[in-house]
Amino acid sequence: MSANTSKAGTSSAGAAPTPPAATMPPVGPEAVKAVRRFNRFFTRRVGVLDPFLGSDLSLTDVRVLYELAHRDGLVASELARDLGLDGGYLSRILRRFEAAGWISRSPSARDARQSVLVLTAAGRDAFEPLQQRSRDEAAALLAPLPPARRQEVVDAMQRIEAVLEPTSSAPAAKVVVLRDPVPGDMGWVVQQHGDIYWREYGWDARFEALVADIAAQFVTKFQPQWERCWIAELDGERVGAVFVVRKSPTVAQLRMLILSPQARGLGLGARLTDECIAFARAKGYKKMVLWTNSCLAAARGIYGKRGFTRVKSEPYEGFGQQLVGEHWELKL
Repeated sequence: MSANTSKAGTSSAGAAPTPPAATMPPVGPEAVKAVRRFNRFFTRRVGVLDPFLGSDLSLTDVRVLYELAHRDGLVASELARDLGLDGGYLSRILRRFEAAGWISRSPSARDARQSVLVLTAAGRDAFEPLQQRSRDEAAALLAPLPPARRQEVVDAMQRIEAVLEPTSSAPAAKVVVLRDPVPGDMGWVVQQHGDIYWREYGWDARFEALVADIAAQFVTKFQPQWERCWIAELDGERVGAVFVVRKSPTVAQLRMLILSPQARGLGLGARLTDECIAFARAKGYKKMVLWTNSCLAAARGIYGKRGFTRVKSEPYEGFGQQLVGEHWELKL
């Protein structure tokens, strides 16, 4: 889809008390009717009343799977809090998932009374088709609209979300948008790679030149049916990007995953990688490959958790450093 939004770090915990009703003017009947009318309209358009995404799972089941697929180190109490679920209800869901082989548990290093919940390979296999169907339905909702009107819808959704989100003593929830690139984004991608890799790893300007060449080739040789780029925004500011390029009719290549420092720790790197994998599968690629370096621990962790395996490594001198390049693959 052209853009999708979510909120990072949302939680109902710690919400400030709602001001007493006496301090607020009463809500008029026309406003109530308008809210109910919009709820009926939107639930009908997005198919909430249908069997969810054509599966036997409920909307709540899929929400739980989504959180497990995109967040690391979750325990049940955090999941219940962030989704606003009753603990007993969530426990029943998790028992069903465990019986199906979709999740595993391991002791939490932070609290021995808790178990860390991890989505298994079987769980990812069950979730990925649902995630793709959800993307397809969201895209179908926006597809009849011209680009400017699509953005109006997305902006309106974000505005509703921001206005209705309760004030909280915790930091305000951050709105994340994944969108297609527009003019100016490729220059930003090149600048971010040059700046971040120089400051954090000491790589010289030759790396920036390499990224600039890859970005230029992506634009000039772009195959829209087979390739994709996502730009990640956090509260309206660009903070990340990733690319899928066509290496051969059966092989897709993940390239130039980048996150600005302020966007780390929100699961965005994992989410961008998941988008690439889902896109490649939907297009019928048989394998996804990538090249990385041994010093990039966070990225390697993301790839490993998604089933990528390192198939080759080789030391080399590049960008003013002694490095070890690595080739990774994922069968789709």
